[in-house]
Amino acid sequence: MRTIDLSPLYRSLVGFDRLAAQLDAAARTEASSGYPPYNIERTGENDYRIEIAVAGFKPEELNVEVKENLLTVTGRKAANDDAKQYLHRGLAERNFERKFQLTDYLLVVDAELSNGLLSISLKRELPEALKPRTVEIKAGVSPLIEGEKAA
Repeated sequence: MRTIDLSPLYRSLVGFDRLAAQLDAAARTEASSGYPPYNIERTGENDYRIEIAVAGFKPEELNVEVKENLLTVTGRKAANDDAKQYLHRGLAERNFERKFQLTDYLLVVDAELSNGLLSISLKRELPEALKPRTVEIKAGVSPLIEGEKAA
């Protein structure tokens, strides 16, 4: 496992300790489990999609929750009481929990289950105060400095 030491950056960057903690948590999470597999796709300038392979799960067995910039997708397979005799069982159908750390202003728009793929649509919506704006430059009389006479 590789670790990145960000401590030299702390001498010149203030307030980035949260980012370092998030990178560290992401490294630990990725090493834990690769199930279920997923894709993260950029579908537009401010639009993203996460696709998670959840073959065999019904919509009522899946849960998508967002809390404090953390998207958590869980799958809880209902108990299968059928007395089936498998010769080979290749479909995992096991419980899972997959977490995604979201950036500020990234909102979950919707989730859809189709053909064994759970698609979660995300959109970045910046508040008006953070959007770039143009400031009008006024041409006119320059202000008088104290002690000067008007021309």
